[in-house]
Amino acid sequence: MPWRSTPRTFAFVSLLQGALSLFRIAMSRPSNRRSAEPAALSRAELRAAGPRVDPGRPVDPMIEGMRLERNPLKQGLLILGPGLITGASDDDPSGVGTYVQAGASYGYATVWTTIVMFPMMTAVQYISAKIGLVSGRGLAGVLREHYPRWVLYPALLALVIANTLNAGADIGAIAAALNLLIPVPATAFVLPVGLGIVALQVLGSYELIARVFMWLALALLAYVAAAFFTHPDVGAVLRGSLIPTVRLDPQYIGILVALLGTTISPYLFFWQASQEVDEQILMGRRRLWQRKGASHTELRYALWDTMAGMVFSEIVAYFIIVTAGATLFASGNHDVVSATEAASALRPLAGEWSTALFAAGLIGAGVLAVPVLTGSAAYGVAETFGWRSGLNRRPSRAPEFYAVIAAATVIGMGINFVGINPIAALVIVAVINGMLAAPLVVVMMLVSNDRKVMGERTNGRLLNAVGWVTAAVISVAALALIATTVLG
Repeated sequence: MPWRSTPRTFAFVSLLQGALSLFRIAMSRPSNRRSAEPAALSRAELRAAGPRVDPGRPVDPMIEGMRLERNPLKQGLLILGPGLITGASDDDPSGVGTYVQAGASYGYATVWTTIVMFPMMTAVQYISAKIGLVSGRGLAGVLREHYPRWVLYPALLALVIANTLNAGADIGAIAAALNLLIPVPATAFVLPVGLGIVALQVLGSYELIARVFMWLALALLAYVAAAFFTHPDVGAVLRGSLIPTVRLDPQYIGILVALLGTTISPYLFFWQASQEVDEQILMGRRRLWQRKGASHTELRYALWDTMAGMVFSEIVAYFIIVTAGATLFASGNHDVVSATEAASALRPLAGEWSTALFAAGLIGAGVLAVPVLTGSAAYGVAETFGWRSGLNRRPSRAPEFYAVIAAATVIGMGINFVGINPIAALVIVAVINGMLAAPLVVVMMLVSNDRKVMGERTNGRLLNAVGWVTAAVISVAALALIATTVLG
């Protein structure tokens, strides 16, 4: 059925677009209109001025589509891209498990965190997108080009280890969720799930992979639907949303740190920057000089896409916490430690449909997250060593890139057969990500304010303020994570 635009819908979308335009102006530093023309600059000055948009490069078809499309709802759909996929993949099974633990342990007392964390995760992911769009390289490629190797190599090693362990735990969670729907041992699903995900990445075209990821993102709405089967106390939910609860006991602080760590994850930084590059290559900007630089319009649409993805991510997290609070916490079941345990525990409390929806969301989240985890590791490794990379390339044109994807997936599958406790693996992942996120955000802030890398597209005051506050909060959280881990 075609989209229909009513005057009320049009007015609402127009108002939203106006608000986003004001936000974009605040997030972008205005260009210096009195600067010299490029032709009058020396070569050294041109290098210092940073990347400039080549006027003859292929036009972004999305921008052309936005110009021709008059239906505001269809315009909104045209904008969706790497930002939405990044936001959806943030709610992977390990993240879902963290949200479930928060809801089961403290009811609605932590739902406010999804609102507070939204501007922080939006700022960090938008900076990642900006770096990819303006530099024409992924995050690891930018670090390799402009920063010393002692900054890049430790970050890459930590990224690969954490992503591989996380992918293995997520594959196990997909298998366990399938076991809730199909009476077959969970281990029987590990191999076909892992091989199927690798086959999609290796054999599928970039357009197919992007479409599959978009549909898998919609599967996360099952978590929203599951919440309505639990009949939560609306008044209590609103109080938990609008009135922050702060407790000084170590367990509560630990869950707040875990929520922050699973929301702002290093693998997403690498993934979104590289996906912005892949999107440009897909539209015909195959040379680095064609990709360098970004117009105000491109950055505005990237911001809107990122905001849409982060809103989607936080809505899903919000309703998972609400579901766990309305059922597990209310029934006194505070010891659930994984998403699959939560799905199973919902059956006697909220009925078969809630369990089925929760399991379906878990499967969709896992199948979306595993390729993002292994893919971001592969992008990082390939860009670090100067190999060809990208899901838009055939395996024969980027063999090392696809080899890293396959190796990370296979090792991840093996975790489920060698007796490694998936919960223990996720604790290790949380510690690694917590230690890696803080310095990475600091480095990204330095990169996004470096005119040699970003030219005129350095951060505005608002983006810098939110970015540096996020870096400070993550640093404190990393220290708290270490303390809570050591103290048990």
